[in-house]
Amino acid sequence: MQRVCWTLQVKKDKMEEYAELHRNVWPEMLEALSRHGWHNYSIFLRDDGLLIGYLETDDFEAAVAGMATEEVNARWQEVAKAFFEEMEDSHADESMVAWPMVFHLD
Repeated sequence: MQRVCWTLQVKKDKMEEYAELHRNVWPEMLEALSRHGWHNYSIFLRDDGLLIGYLETDDFEAAVAGMATEEVNARWQEVAKAFFEEMEDSHADESMVAWPMVFHLD
């Protein structure tokens, strides 16, 4: 199981709206994430707009690639891109870079 952490930057004036969007994630989006191996998925938002994502998956590249095939993900990403700094020409799921894990207490 891979433990994956990634970060993006949410625009400060969009933070509350971004949080609200995630209080009501579309059921079909949740189903697609589960189907493609996104487990124990959490997102954290710091007061300066730093967004930290964490998930567990068997294969992060496959999990991202699987979501790229989902029509619901394309719709979600199109809505979500307005919330991020420097995201005019791409989507958040294309900009996520996994951080290397250096420690895990198991």
